[in-house]
Amino acid sequence: MVLDLKVAVVGAGFGGIGMGVALKRAGYEDFVILEKGDRVGGVWRENTYPGCDCDVPSHLYSFSFAPYRSAKQRYPGQEQILSYLRQVADDHGLTPHLRLNSALSRATYLDDLARWELTTTDGETIRADVVIFALGQLHRPYIPTIPGRDLFAGPAFHTARWDHHRDLRGRDIAVIGTGSSAVQLLPQIARIAGRVHVYQRTPQWLLPKPAREFGPVSRLALHVPGAHQVYRRALHRGADTLLAPIMHRGWSARPAQWFARAYLHRRVTDPGLRAAVTPDYPIGGKRIIFDNAYYATLARHNVKLVTDPIQRIVADGVETVDGAHRRADILIYATGFRAAEFMVPISVRGRGGQVLQEQWSDGADAFMGLAVPGYPNAFLIAGPNSFTPAGSNPTMKEYQIGYIMECLRWREEIGAPAIEVGATAMARYRTWLQGAMAKTIWSGSVDSWFKHANGRVVNPWPGTTRSFARMLAHHPADAFTVVPAGAGIASNARADAEQSDRRS
Repeated sequence: MVLDLKVAVVGAGFGGIGMGVALKRAGYEDFVILEKGDRVGGVWRENTYPGCDCDVPSHLYSFSFAPYRSAKQRYPGQEQILSYLRQVADDHGLTPHLRLNSALSRATYLDDLARWELTTTDGETIRADVVIFALGQLHRPYIPTIPGRDLFAGPAFHTARWDHHRDLRGRDIAVIGTGSSAVQLLPQIARIAGRVHVYQRTPQWLLPKPAREFGPVSRLALHVPGAHQVYRRALHRGADTLLAPIMHRGWSARPAQWFARAYLHRRVTDPGLRAAVTPDYPIGGKRIIFDNAYYATLARHNVKLVTDPIQRIVADGVETVDGAHRRADILIYATGFRAAEFMVPISVRGRGGQVLQEQWSDGADAFMGLAVPGYPNAFLIAGPNSFTPAGSNPTMKEYQIGYIMECLRWREEIGAPAIEVGATAMARYRTWLQGAMAKTIWSGSVDSWFKHANGRVVNPWPGTTRSFARMLAHHPADAFTVVPAGAGIASNARADAEQSDRRS
């Protein structure tokens, strides 16, 4: 039996939930939200390691239509964010539209019908006029290929697959990686572990994080009518004004690096350890981490930072290239995500059977991170180059959702069977993006999860959140073209020309 719908949304994190709310508000009822997990939450459902939280203030890390309004908590923890997303889904009537434990395996555009056919891993078939992929970028764990990895005799797991049945008390633990997850995790486990060896490949720039809870004066101020909205707008403007320029080596880059270095010197008094955790690349080359406890934890008697590269993993520990063997009872991979591999493992076929993964073999790209030529009536939320490392990603998703809704309205107004971003618009955008990216700090040789294996920067947005909003503030007819049923893989250049002045 085939389920027929108007819209299918894939993923129930911030993007999918936000899209569902927008559809409901626009009067859509004939839609589903497919979610591979057993509950909503996206990356915040996947990551349950000790200390997991967000480095964006709660007032900014929330939807504009459901703003955070606590006068007590400044920063959200993992459980708090998960609870927030569930509440939004409940409050906006999304529960009947959720299909949990429904992982998508294949999405195929049917040229003759101008519709999408979706197949789940359990064999269910869904046909929809429109498909919206809200899969995010930080949900597929990356575990490096290290010789002997499968020989380790003890428990070994990624931070995004945390084994809560393992007792860490008194154990010798190896933590591989020093990114955001490791920085949050280490202070928690160091308190109870026997010994912790932290294996660092590249040091990170850290800035101090404001207190998790508001002080008494701030709490009092936030009870003034309208204060929450003012605070949210101030955070939004501050991120664009202070943090975004760092990514372009702008005015705030030098003060930020000086401040980060001063913070490091103040918190790490041992010269050897200080040298080991001092980055040799400009601040912003990797995502900046905000934390108050990591440096102090590295100085604990039971914690040892290891900077020699790992040579192999053995049954009872880790060996480094200097010949040292360090025993471990438990191995934790804090090694991030396969962020550059968009849409994997879903097989996506567009007009004429073209395969998205083949087109993206040298790195994913999409118009404003939300549409790809050759894939009619298909949209992305949090697609390539739409992640902001200097602001609120829920806000970026809301901008994309707003534009997608404009596309859906326009399609219905003109009675088009399908629309897709035109080749001309995509070419213009690609040229602009390449020029903008060349001016960022990421264009250098520093390795990060922002980049594809070939070195191309595929994840972050090279501007402010306000610039992202401005570039989406145009009518869909300026970028999208009509695709008739049965168009196949033929070029849409003629449709580009015909559609350039069509508005309804």
